Amino acid sequence: MVEDKTKPDFDKTKLILPGSILIAAVLISSSLLYVNYVKFSTAQIGGNNPPQNTQINIDDSPYLGNKNAKITIVEFADFRCPFCGRFFQDSEKQIITNYVNTGKAKFVFKHYAFLGQESVWAGEAAECAKEQGKFWEYHDWLFNNQASESDLVYYSKVNLIKYADKIGLNTSQFSLCLNSDKYSEQVKADLRQGQSAGVTGTPTVFINGKVVIGAQPFSVFKSIIDGE
Repeated sequence: MVEDKTKPDFDKTKLILPGSILIAAVLISSSLLYVNYVKFSTAQIGGNNPPQNTQINIDDSPYLGNKNAKITIVEFADFRCPFCGRFFQDSEKQIITNYVNTGKAKFVFKHYAFLGQESVWAGEAAECAKEQGKFWEYHDWLFNNQASESDLVYYSKVNLIKYADKIGLNTSQFSLCLNSDKYSEQVKADLRQGQSAGVTGTPTVFINGKVVIGAQPFSVFKSIIDGE
């Protein structure tokens, strides 16, 4: 299942799509995989057909694994999205163990903060944690301790600063960063990139240009990755 974004600018109207939806796409050629961009062409199997020849800028995005790995996995996610939490707990962990930690793939995170202002703040907070070298620790903490999507107070700036303390961040530095909104535009830029790439819900994962929508079982991702 996948949460669906039908209107821009944080409209909370959502559609629930069948969890089996899978959009597969074939990379145009290996020459179109760059250091800073993943360029892909998609073919529709189900759901909306993303635009052709879209580029996703991954230059400054946090990633795990070998930056020169031949397989690039890009996830668009919202920290408040329950389906993103489900993907994190199941398929993502297995992807990291079997493919990222073994050097076969790199895993890139892109913000798709569409559920409201609190989602943007959570994304900004993760970027502030990145300043201190702990993006993934903060990313993991938010998903491991994810609250209900409707619990807006949980993702207030005051509480996001408290969570920073739990993973050993310098909270004074973190607080200054978060309250400055210095990463607000970056988080929103990721959202726009996702929209341009045809992303309508979270999680959406691109595997060398092949698109998987929703918290699909690991076997779905495995079959695509093994085919690369």
